[in-house]
Amino acid sequence: MECARFAHQVAEKRRLIKQYKMERERQQKLEEEEEIKRLRKELIPKAQLMPYFDRPFVPRRSKKQPTVPREPKFCIPRHKTIKCCRMSCNDMSGPSRLQHLPSSVEKKI
Repeated sequence: MECARFAHQVAEKRRLIKQYKMERERQQKLEEEEEIKRLRKELIPKAQLMPYFDRPFVPRRSKKQPTVPREPKFCIPRHKTIKCCRMSCNDMSGPSRLQHLPSSVEKKI
């Protein structure tokens, strides 16, 4: 009997809390709508000034020197190439790379 009464009280409390939240949300929504209506009434569109066309615009010549065009550099500097690419390129174009390496490096490869 006590358990049923407690469950009923908890359910009643939850229902009241839910009803209170819904009422608060409804009031907040009404206030926002009234605020929007009030702002729209206060908002008065203002005319933009027309630009003056009676004085024509004459561009002035720049005092800076013009840029000098340069040819693009298509070759990649040796220090920026990837090691494996350098090795493969060197292997194809000339004598074996292992011939020029010291013996301690040859063992690691």
